[in-house]
Amino acid sequence: MQFIDLKTQYQRYQSEIDARMKAVLEHGKFVMGPEIAEMEQGLAKYVGVEHCISVSSGTHSLEIALRALDIGPGDEVITVPFTWISSAEVIMLVGATPVFVDIEADYFNLDVSKLEKAITPRTKAIIPVSLFGQMPDYRAINEIAARHHVTVIEDAAQSFGATQKGHKSCGVTTISSTSFFPAKPLGCFGDGGALFTSDAALADKMRAIRTHGGLQRHNHPYVGTNGRMDTLQAAVILAKLPHFDWEVQQRGAIGARYTELLRDSCGAPETMPGNTHVYAQYTLRCSNRDEVGSTLQKAGIPTAVYYPKCMHEQPVFAHLGYQWGDFPASEKASREVISLPMHPFLSEADQDRVVEELKKAIGK
Repeated sequence: MQFIDLKTQYQRYQSEIDARMKAVLEHGKFVMGPEIAEMEQGLAKYVGVEHCISVSSGTHSLEIALRALDIGPGDEVITVPFTWISSAEVIMLVGATPVFVDIEADYFNLDVSKLEKAITPRTKAIIPVSLFGQMPDYRAINEIAARHHVTVIEDAAQSFGATQKGHKSCGVTTISSTSFFPAKPLGCFGDGGALFTSDAALADKMRAIRTHGGLQRHNHPYVGTNGRMDTLQAAVILAKLPHFDWEVQQRGAIGARYTELLRDSCGAPETMPGNTHVYAQYTLRCSNRDEVGSTLQKAGIPTAVYYPKCMHEQPVFAHLGYQWGDFPASEKASREVISLPMHPFLSEADQDRVVEELKKAIGK
């Protein structure tokens, strides 16, 4: 059984993927080829914003967004302590200081009730993470940010394709970022990512920063980086994009079926009212997580833990002065979460087997 079945996905779309990649090999424009602009236009239309800027990775996209906002030493950026390290490391990469706000327990996303107390005169941006496949309460987050003149950057690396009250992830904040790492809901065959905005000036600045700080060759008004996405990776996304709505629908149905089957057995994930969920990971809670994972592994069922440590436990952030107990919801989640096989091609028979073995492992 596959945890994420990329082999079946390739087999399903092989003719389209091969044709798209072959076209790139034939025209030879491997950097910023025509597929880049075509993909950016298609993704911007899908999300419902004016501009999409493709980049080399989801991590790079967040860093470029911060640089475009002129965030640096002396500034603070708020994010959550329960996430992949990219969400916080990019803040330090631009010289700013990460400030952590705890998650709420039900949806694993930023606890909006704790957000405003963390804002100071040095706060320049908030990076909420749309973790595991659904969005936090962006209406409330945007309202708080607006009161304090702070920019919101959605980290949508795991939620591309999800919606909140009819609005797509990557389309509800000033800047949004996503990842096309192969395991993501919409993945390429390597690293890749994208930024989204309807602000034309920000879009131009982010395009410049991703290409060594300039839109014209040999003219560099900004300190930039080499953050371009490969044309071959754009070709893969273009081949997959026509199938993406079907995959999102399948993810939602499979996730909902897991929850229905497991609701009385363990801490199955909930979907916030007004949200749809793309289940980048189907993540639940078990008090004996490590024992359950080991038992499932022996039964031939792969599992994963996202994430076994919080950001404030990582040595690189020790200088921030946080202690164990500062973020109880994040800390509890980090010790309980476990993710089950999840992908659009998961059969009901395999899903039933996962559920059966899981219930045995937890004794219910």
